[in-house]
Amino acid sequence: MNIVTSLHRLATALAARLVRPASAHCDTADGPAVVDGRRALDSGNVNIALKWVQADAEDEVRGVFERARRVRAAGGEAAALADQWFLENLVRIHRAGEGASYEGIKPIGTEVPPQVRAADEALERGSIEPLRGLIDDKRWAELEQRFDRALALKDFDTDDLVAARGYMDAYVAFFKYAEGHDHDHHAHAHTAQGHGAGAAGHH
Repeated sequence: MNIVTSLHRLATALAARLVRPASAHCDTADGPAVVDGRRALDSGNVNIALKWVQADAEDEVRGVFERARRVRAAGGEAAALADQWFLENLVRIHRAGEGASYEGIKPIGTEVPPQVRAADEALERGSIEPLRGLIDDKRWAELEQRFDRALALKDFDTDDLVAARGYMDAYVAFFKYAEGHDHDHHAHAHTAQGHGAGAAGHH
């Protein structure tokens, strides 16, 4: 069995056997994790993607990345399958770190809650105003605190994974609260882990 066939079968098996995840935009084809994964593949810098996984999963992602980069050098269908294989693994491992299930990468244009779209826009613009009217007034003060923390940590050095994961902690806490979850999202305890917002940092 050649490597292209193996990659294709593995990607298919991953999508088929894993159950449906909780709602989130990190598992969409135009979502921030996949966007960063593609940027990592194109640039050759895996650190762009590593902020999406916990530190104890870093070696696994590095190994998948290196194999995918070798195969994509062949071009054509092999490159496309290698890219998809890496992205599927990146999102799967990210979701596992959140304690969430996984069903594969959802298509471009998959609907996400308006609060998520607005939270992306807020971080991109550097203003919380896109969320105005979407969040109950009694939650606003806490939301502002989480937004301010995420914004303060947004401009990190891509190769400083401690800083990158610190941003991701704040990013997830902000997004989960915007979505209506009152508790801190345990999944991204990286420092112990718009799509443009998720791709922040100096690349």
